[in-house]
Amino acid sequence: MSDIEDRIRKLEDRAEIQDLAARYFLATDDDDYEALAQCFTQEARFAASGFEDSVGRDAIIAFLKAARAGMAQTVHTIDYAHVRLGGVDDATGIVTAHLELGLGDTTVFAAVRYIDEYAREDGQWRIAAREMKAVHVSPWDEVAQSLVQTNNVRWPGAPAGPSDFSRKKSD
Repeated sequence: MSDIEDRIRKLEDRAEIQDLAARYFLATDDDDYEALAQCFTQEARFAASGFEDSVGRDAIIAFLKAARAGMAQTVHTIDYAHVRLGGVDDATGIVTAHLELGLGDTTVFAAVRYIDEYAREDGQWRIAAREMKAVHVSPWDEVAQSLVQTNNVRWPGAPAGPSDFSRKKSD
């Protein structure tokens, strides 16, 4: 493969992985579990702060269905996807997003980071491992204080906890 072909392949791979991030969020907001399943490899792993890990495409979809069962409308908005290509068929990345979630009788606003591993499976880029980390989570009526509180991860009905990315203050 020539240098130009290699460079074009890398650009195409990066674009496909970034599109994968968008497909994941669209399928999630639309409760399209068939499309959502296709975002993951067969043996994928999904972890989220405070929840038990799910391993395997079917287990991940079962977890996401259960988590979304108590939700109303949701809006997942990608801030950016930072992709680092590894070999021809593997990559890593960080996808940052803001979430608006209808949970029970309240709207929750959150900022999260997905720490990802990607693999090409059946000729298509898919998520091989995803770990969702909370920057902050807050009921909408508490958003004005959500970044200035020490325990700024405030899922309704759960005790408040610290961010997975607490700011390190310099001396």
